[in-house]
Amino acid sequence: MIQHERPLSPFMHYRWQYSNTLSILHRVTGIFMSVGLLLLVYWLIAAATGAEAYDAALKLLNLSVTKFALFLWLLSFYYHFFNGIRHLCWDMGWGFERAVAKKTGWLVFISAIVLTALTWMCLSLHIYASVTGGLV
Repeated sequence: MIQHERPLSPFMHYRWQYSNTLSILHRVTGIFMSVGLLLLVYWLIAAATGAEAYDAALKLLNLSVTKFALFLWLLSFYYHFFNGIRHLCWDMGWGFERAVAKKTGWLVFISAIVLTALTWMCLSLHIYASVTGGLV
């Protein structure tokens, strides 16, 4: 009986590339944003239900773990948004060259981090000003 060598899975043939990471991150951020919407829906329902439910929701939203999750949700939003624009450019036929794809991948990643940090700082300053009653 002749035994033929079976083909190996693709991940055993190819080395890991930045495009794999960006593609997986795009999918993960999409899932994380969907899960994060549950927190938004909870907050909206609590606001519509009454003062007690809203206070309970604010206590939950004020936890460090929840704030960290909201920060990641914001980061996911920006990454998914910019990478979606990158995909639209690909749909138009622009950016497939290896050098351009690598540069736009880094641009998406860095832009998401910078805008997340700026948005978080602006939100923090706004919340601080509303709590202290003063302008920042």
